[in-house]
Amino acid sequence: MTDSTDGRRALDLDALAVGDRFQLFNFTRRDDHVAYLWVLRAMDRLRAVHRVQVDSEDVAAALRELASIHDEVPQLDAALRNRLDALADDKIIHRLEDASRAGTLARYRNRQSVYQFSELGYRAFTAVEDVLAVRVRDVNLSRLVFSDILDDLRSLATANRSGDEDQVYRRLSRLDQVMEDMVRRSARFHVTLGEIVTSTEASPELFLRYKNALLTHMSDFMAELDRYLPRLDRAVREVEASGVNTMLIRAAEADDRPFLSDLERIEDWKRRWEALRAWFTAMPGSAFGAAELRRATRSAVSGVIALLRQLTEAQRGGVNRASELRHLAEWIYNTPDEDAAYALTTAAFNLSSARHLGGAHDDAEQISPRATWWNAPGIEVALTPFRTGRQAGPGLPQPVRTDTGVRADLRRRQLAARAAEREAAQGLTANGAHGRVLDEAETRVLLALLTRALEARSVVAGRLASGSGGDDTVVMRLVPEPEGSSVRTPHGTLHLPGFALEIVPRSGRAHG
Repeated sequence: MTDSTDGRRALDLDALAVGDRFQLFNFTRRDDHVAYLWVLRAMDRLRAVHRVQVDSEDVAAALRELASIHDEVPQLDAALRNRLDALADDKIIHRLEDASRAGTLARYRNRQSVYQFSELGYRAFTAVEDVLAVRVRDVNLSRLVFSDILDDLRSLATANRSGDEDQVYRRLSRLDQVMEDMVRRSARFHVTLGEIVTSTEASPELFLRYKNALLTHMSDFMAELDRYLPRLDRAVREVEASGVNTMLIRAAEADDRPFLSDLERIEDWKRRWEALRAWFTAMPGSAFGAAELRRATRSAVSGVIALLRQLTEAQRGGVNRASELRHLAEWIYNTPDEDAAYALTTAAFNLSSARHLGGAHDDAEQISPRATWWNAPGIEVALTPFRTGRQAGPGLPQPVRTDTGVRADLRRRQLAARAAEREAAQGLTANGAHGRVLDEAETRVLLALLTRALEARSVVAGRLASGSGGDDTVVMRLVPEPEGSSVRTPHGTLHLPGFALEIVPRSGRAHG
């Protein structure tokens, strides 16, 4: 119905638009939110007498009138304009400048602001007032509404067959309003009843006082629903037999909303009719709205009876919530020490201290060091510290797996590489490093020996002394050579200024 239609429209809003709408309720979160509420009530009082644009003096006069009736109205003479400006900043009211209100030159020089409700602001204000005005005793199920819906459906079918556009529009509008009221009433009733049944703060005396009226009310509603449901189903099918598309077109043509196109009006009435039809006509594979309402009401009756039985047994046995709390208080008072009292209280109310867990984010640079733990993004915590508060251990040692095949292959590769290095070292000692082009293996061996020899050099009297480096087969010495030397490799020529290379076997003579 209308709620569902508005809900679909709300789903189309992006996050920015939703944030703007939420800003309308900022006045409820201010420190003096009650004062802001009375300011809006004063403006609503002026709006009711068709004074749409008002200044601060008008609002002050309305507040004085309200103060004569209600003692809770605050005195806001000095700070009234600031509060009106704050409401204008929240976009709940518009602030306009009207210089024509200045009667004197002195007033003309000052700001002449006037205020009026914005459309969304007024809706936000009425929404808050609706919440404040809700009383538990107002909830009820609309038992007599089914006969009105049946009459409207029959009249709608007749008007559609006769081609009366205005009557089609009136009946559809009335059905829309009646259905909205019925849905809202039933939802409020079942939510409130569920809170009464599940709440531990419900007064047993108040519940027992009205138990008969409550059960009678729900039983009568169930009887009316069962009696009218087949008739409503037939009435819906009669309307559909008269031509749904024609009915929707006629309703859209009689609809005088200027900001909607013909197609949008037809789609709007189509959504409303489908919602109404889904309430009273069963669809294959899905439950219709009236059946859900009947099921919820039956469950509520069972819940009320169960609560009634619980209260009756509690009164008969002398054990109720109050007596349980008194006994618990005595036990806590008689505990031997403070720690035992805390332990008993924690066990009775299922309380426990907060467990704080922390850790580092995977990419710490993305987290500002100034961000609080509340605003910083969460991290994944292991299950063990989450449950126990202790870090998980390394676990049981795992058995060592021996893979002889892999080890033999690695050993074979190591021996082959070592044999190639020795062969290359023997080539270097036999043929020297200068005057020829070294191969890849000789180059690797020579570079390794040259690195060790360079690292072993030391400074003597401000000059670098010669050095040597070797392995288990050969030794390389850096021999001073004024003209320098070079070594040719597959990748280019390596120039060695100031010295030449001498490679000899570790235990033999040098070969140049």
